[in-house]
Amino acid sequence: MSDKKTDTQTIEKKPTKLKLKRSTHSTLTVQQNGSGKSKEVKIETRKTRVIDTNAAREEAAKAAAAEKARQEAEAKAKKEAEEQAKKAAAEKAQKDAEAKKAAEQAKKEAEQAKAADAKKAEAAKKTSVKDENKQKRKAEEAEFRRRAEEAARQKAEEQARKAAEDAKRYADFEDDNFSDDDADDYSDYHLTSSYAREAENEEERRNENRGRGKKVAKAKKNNRDEESSKNEREANRRNNQQQNAKGKKANRKSALQQGFTKPAQPVTRDVVIGETITVGELANKMAVKATEVIKTMMKMGAMATINQVIDQETAQLVAEEMGHKVVLRRENELEEAVLSDRDMNAEAEPRAPVVTIMGHVDHGKTSLLDYIRKAKVAAGEAGGITQHIGAYHVHTPNGDITFLDTPGHAAFTSMRARGAQATDIVVLVVAADDGVMPQTIEAIQHAKAANVPLVVAVNKIDKPEADPDRVKTELSQHGVISEEWGGDTQFVNVSAKKGIGIDELLDAILLQAEVLELKAVKDGMASGVVIESYLDKGRGPVATVLVQSGTLNRGDIVLCGLEYGRVRAMRNEIGKEVKSAGPSIPVEILGLSGVPSAGDEMTVVRDEKKAREVALYRQGKFREVKLARQQKAKLENMFNSMTEGDVSELNIIVKADVQGSVEAICQALLELSTDEVKVKIVGSGVGGITETDATLAAASNAIIVGFNVRADASARKVVEAENLDLRYYSVIYDLINEIKAALSGMLQPEFKQEIIGLAEVRDVFRSPKFGAIAGCMVIEGVVKRHNPIRVLRDNVVIYEGELESLRRFKDDVTEVRNGMECGIGVKNYNDVRVGDQIEVFETVEVKRSIE
Repeated sequence: MSDKKTDTQTIEKKPTKLKLKRSTHSTLTVQQNGSGKSKEVKIETRKTRVIDTNAAREEAAKAAAAEKARQEAEAKAKKEAEEQAKKAAAEKAQKDAEAKKAAEQAKKEAEQAKAADAKKAEAAKKTSVKDENKQKRKAEEAEFRRRAEEAARQKAEEQARKAAEDAKRYADFEDDNFSDDDADDYSDYHLTSSYAREAENEEERRNENRGRGKKVAKAKKNNRDEESSKNEREANRRNNQQQNAKGKKANRKSALQQGFTKPAQPVTRDVVIGETITVGELANKMAVKATEVIKTMMKMGAMATINQVIDQETAQLVAEEMGHKVVLRRENELEEAVLSDRDMNAEAEPRAPVVTIMGHVDHGKTSLLDYIRKAKVAAGEAGGITQHIGAYHVHTPNGDITFLDTPGHAAFTSMRARGAQATDIVVLVVAADDGVMPQTIEAIQHAKAANVPLVVAVNKIDKPEADPDRVKTELSQHGVISEEWGGDTQFVNVSAKKGIGIDELLDAILLQAEVLELKAVKDGMASGVVIESYLDKGRGPVATVLVQSGTLNRGDIVLCGLEYGRVRAMRNEIGKEVKSAGPSIPVEILGLSGVPSAGDEMTVVRDEKKAREVALYRQGKFREVKLARQQKAKLENMFNSMTEGDVSELNIIVKADVQGSVEAICQALLELSTDEVKVKIVGSGVGGITETDATLAAASNAIIVGFNVRADASARKVVEAENLDLRYYSVIYDLINEIKAALSGMLQPEFKQEIIGLAEVRDVFRSPKFGAIAGCMVIEGVVKRHNPIRVLRDNVVIYEGELESLRRFKDDVTEVRNGMECGIGVKNYNDVRVGDQIEVFETVEVKRSIE
């Protein structure tokens, strides 16, 4: 900045010399930042200075030379800045051209890849699904390359733009500094007194402290030492640059200065997460300590240890919370590749429906199944179904039906949970004389959850007290409405005992199947679901499989859940060897490496080696999940989390003479709570038992406990009228013991089975009245006539029921002791063989108590 200075002086007139007279006042006018204000400074001059005119001319020449040098330097700096800007622009243009060329090349490659993919896709439709998958992967790779090149081009453009901006800022910065510094250096410093210079410096410091002015750089030159003044100017210029940088918040810093003053940013990483991962592995992938991950999980409300296995979703949330990018990976790629390598190009054909019969245990479900077996299963099967495998085929004039014998609801729920839609139709059996029961409602809920249609069989229609309309009314309250009432559910009246309506029920099932349009591919590699499995002593692992699509042949390589193997033998529901089985056909298969779980998917694969790899991978995942569940159970026990299920509550109202007694009693009673029974303090207070307390107890079905207090007359009237339980205590231990006894009575009883006798079958006789009669020897304990029994074969329970007859010689007896022979007839079971064992047991109720 250049300041204008006016100095009024008196000059003596001489021809060759200029002389200054002594003057008492001198005026210095200074403009402040262009605001128009001026400052007057009084200066006292005590010496007379004579200046030679020749020296003045020399000084003027020097000033002109300096001005010329300054202009040349300024022009040179400007030229260099322009050349640098042109160079940056040229580099940017070159990079843009390269990026554009790369983009065009990528686009050309993408078009070529797209055309190639289109050709390959057309060829894949004619060849196989495998080629289609390869083409899809190639298209994805081409798309990935195109995106990467596009990102590289954008990055190059961004870098070129930033380089040009930095060059421009640097040129402006150097230009301003040069003009300001040189203007100050070549100002009329010699014409300014020391007082004026001091005033200027003071004004500069004020402007710098305010941070509002432009760049003010003032040099301090010493008349005595020119070299010292240059060093001082250089130091002032550096200080002013720093002050200006702070005042403008680093808006015009160079790239080098920005690199040093920029705060450090946290490092973000691409964390690859599989389906499961331990906390320690996640910490290693994020390059942080495991304690940091555990702290983050605690903040999110999850407790974990360093070796705990967490799922993919939890790990993703933790990694994103810590500022990292997450890449999710599927670990079952090999499994998907093996399962997708299949020949399923054939057209789908109609198949037989798969039907599950559900209902309350006392409503005739078993009788209905037995009647259908006897009436519709192929003739030539002696003594009922001896090779019962949980599923069987029924032939009718209108079509075939496959029935699944899934007693209870647990198996159906587990199959639904595994995603195995093995059942097409559910037949809900409801007794006409009993109506809807809790298990009936549960069966309805299971069917709706699995999205399976219902066919209602109203059983026991032959009884005099049968009321089918009552069944329809009760079922309508649960969303099962008859077609006669405008709904979509078929109701069929049947009698399993007399065979009434069985054909109509089968026709209704086939009609529902026709509505569903059930189809499956008959040719090709088979897939299905495991219904049940067991380990046979002589044959090894045996699995009952329901084929859902394709054809299962003997010799196929199958993958069943965690197990694999080659099918060495197949048997149908009557125990006959078969070579192949189509859709909706249940068969027993042998040759697996182990016993699969019920509900596991069965799939035929091409390569036994790959099937083994997939099975081993699944077994490893199963172990990890099992470990995670155990760890979760430990944590839940650690934090005393409530278990699932209904919890019984005992409501209590506590009244005592003092507040301390109330608090002590409430605390002691709450500590009696367990996972099955809970103590709930409905009300508490100090003082006598009032009518309000009695009314609250009647409304909440609570026990009133008085400790050293009594009830008033009005409260006693309510207690008597409502028949409430009112108890008085003066010793706290008596109170706690009686409440503990009440809670113990609320616990569910525990039943224990005790074996009282064991008989071994030595021979089997046939009787026209009782069927198969087992000649037995009692080898342990006592065999009683009216106790439940189990039939064991090779130490495996094959039947559980009761005795129909117990004879010693020709006399009916109630019990036979150890070491005696007897004849035993098992009710509803004729497949007794020599070597079987009949186990007699009784169920004993064990009372439980709170410790």
